[in-house]
Formats: sequence, structure tokens, C-alpha cells
Amino acid sequence: MKKYLVAGLLVWLPLAITIWVLSWLLGTLDGVFAWLLGATQAVLPEAARANIDRLRGMPGLGVVVMVLGLLLTGVFAANFVGQWWVRQWDRVLRQIPIVKSIYNSVKQVSDTLFSSSGNAFREAVLVQYPRHGSWTIAFVTGRPGGEVATRLPGDYVSVYVPTTPNPTSGFFLMMPRADVIELKMSVDEALKYVISMGVVSPGGNGAPPVAVAPARN
Repeated sequence: MKKYLVAGLLVWLPLAITIWVLSWLLGTLDGVFAWLLGATQAVLPEAARANIDRLRGMPGLGVVVMVLGLLLTGVFAANFVGQWWVRQWDRVLRQIPIVKSIYNSVKQVSDTLFSSSGNAFREAVLVQYPRHGSWTIAFVTGRPGGEVATRLPGDYVSVYVPTTPNPTSGFFLMMPRADVIELKMSVDEALKYVISMGVVSPGGNGAPPVAVAPARN
């Protein structure tokens, strides 16, 4: 009976978590869209407010509007005129105290992670961590720069070692390139391997069983 309960749990748990995440994302986007409609409704004439209320009650409309807004923003920012306006916007935000620190940090991280010219999370590697002889999967995020690069002799790389099963937290290390072993697996396969705690091996197959030595009396 326990075997069948576990088998049923393995079938429904991934589906339930996927639905929960999508529902949370849909609710968040609808909430942002409702807030924008509320802000717009305050400046519209009385005759148009009834139409705003009908739009607010349509489920999923916030997702469509947000995706459309991102696409239009991307099209605008990709041309010469849009890039000029983006530079002006960056210049203004970089002059505001406190705001500039947060904005610069977030922008540097997002540009590194999502830019097509960036090198972050483009390569999965094996490194020895947290001690010699103990191996884990890490992701190359670039090379040390600035003063740090001048203090490190030789060829070094910056790597991110994610924690399991939550890869959004981890450790930033700078290691000699010679101590890093390149992997042929993709970043997605490596992330699945990390999140599953080694249960799901690259290629989608389960990890082979490990023989455990019997306990000594």
C-alpha cells in the first residue's frame, strides 16, 4: 500500500506544484493589472469607468497585457530612438540617492544574466567544494575583474555554487581555471541535477542505486 501511495504522490505532486506556481504568477500579474486599472480609472471620465470595471473582472487579461507591454517595450528599446530614451532614463535614475544603488545593482545583475552578449550561466562545471575530494556542480559566471583580478596571479574564473534543492541561494567562488572541470551537459540539465539532489541524472534517467554497507555491530 505504501508503494502505491508513493507512486501516486510522484504523479500528482509535480502537477500540483506546477499549477500552484502558475496560479500564483497569474494572480500576481492580475493584481498588478488591477492596480494599473485603478490608477487609470481615477483620471478617466465617469462614462469610461464602467468599461474599466468590466476589464478588471476578466481573468487572465493581466497576463496578456503584461506580455504585450513587455514585447512593445522590447521593440521600442531595440531601435535607435528607444535606446536614446533608455539612456536618458538610466542617467536620471543614477542621479537619485539610494535609488541609484539599488537600480545599478539590479541592472548589472540582469544585464549579466539575460543579455545575449553575457557569459553568465552559459557553462556547467565540476569543482571541489567544500573540501578537497568532494565535488559539486557549479556555473561559470565570468572572470574576476578590477582590483581582484590584479591580486590573483594566473588564470582564474568566477563560479556560482548553488545550494540544493533551492538553487537561488549559493556561494560565489573564484577558482583557478585548472581546478575547474568542464561538463558537456547543458545548464538546464545541470540545474535539474542540482534541484533533484542528484536523483535525476542528465538525460532524464534516474541515478543508479548506491549499495550501502551494512552497519557494524
